[in-house]
Amino acid sequence: MIKIFSGTSNPKLAHEVAQAMGLGLAQSEVTKFDNSEVRVRIEEDVKHDTCVIIQTTAYPTDTMLMELFLMADALRREEARRVIAMIPYFGYARQDIQHRPGECVSASVIIKFIEAIGIHKVFTYNLHDEATEGVFTIPFKNLSAFPLLAEKIHAYFDEKGTEVTPEHIAIVSPDQGGIERARKFGIVLFGHDNFDLAVTEKKRNLDKAHVSKALSLYGDVKGKVAVIIDDVSTSGSTLINSAEFAMEQGAKSTIAAIVHRDFANATASKIQNSAIEAFFTTDTIALRKECEFEKMQELSIAGDIARVLKEIPVRD
Repeated sequence: MIKIFSGTSNPKLAHEVAQAMGLGLAQSEVTKFDNSEVRVRIEEDVKHDTCVIIQTTAYPTDTMLMELFLMADALRREEARRVIAMIPYFGYARQDIQHRPGECVSASVIIKFIEAIGIHKVFTYNLHDEATEGVFTIPFKNLSAFPLLAEKIHAYFDEKGTEVTPEHIAIVSPDQGGIERARKFGIVLFGHDNFDLAVTEKKRNLDKAHVSKALSLYGDVKGKVAVIIDDVSTSGSTLINSAEFAMEQGAKSTIAAIVHRDFANATASKIQNSAIEAFFTTDTIALRKECEFEKMQELSIAGDIARVLKEIPVRD
């Protein structure tokens, strides 16, 4: 049988997934000691079971990764048939190349840990760079929340009486690296690929974290609603700069669709006070109180995760 376990990163999402599958969460204990160490204990029989760990590896990223590794080890020691990791947000995915001499390639290091601990398969949502999939030597599936976001945004436009066509809506990538990502979202939203993209030219400061400079916006946004698409937002600067450029070039309004809301403490207020009219995101990362803001509209991926997990064969 299949059993669903939750780390402490996003227990609400894990509970909703289990409910959608008609299951209860399997019992485990996560103890956090005063010296910052973590201990994990499996509290039920999992012998010969397929066990799924739902654990987002976001703030605090290192702690959540360690929980995942320890829970996987505990399940293997209890003779689980298979251990599957459902990682809605894959921490360290943006550190996938060596930007400067002397840097580590963190994404590759995390993948080695996952494989060494004996996890059989990994699922995630909207990995920062699809090329990272090729680093895995175990089965790996990169899922997408874009269909869910596109459906939500389509309904938003319907309510406002905005026709969902390239003549009325411009799809914007906030940087050159996100062009293919934005195009995929546009195909889902419009139902075809006959549309042009607008792209923000961005220069990142490699010596300072979360510092970048938007140089210009290329593409036709005049008189249209600009929909800015990205996989993850932390400081919000890239997003806000793209929105400001779009408005300067005559966009009717701007909204954002971001899969992973990996916010720094000040990001929520920055977006709330920006030119962005509405911010659509998912619950891949648990919402901290300080990250709430009025413009944000969150949708759950629990049903989609449940659909994926139901397709896993209990027996090979």
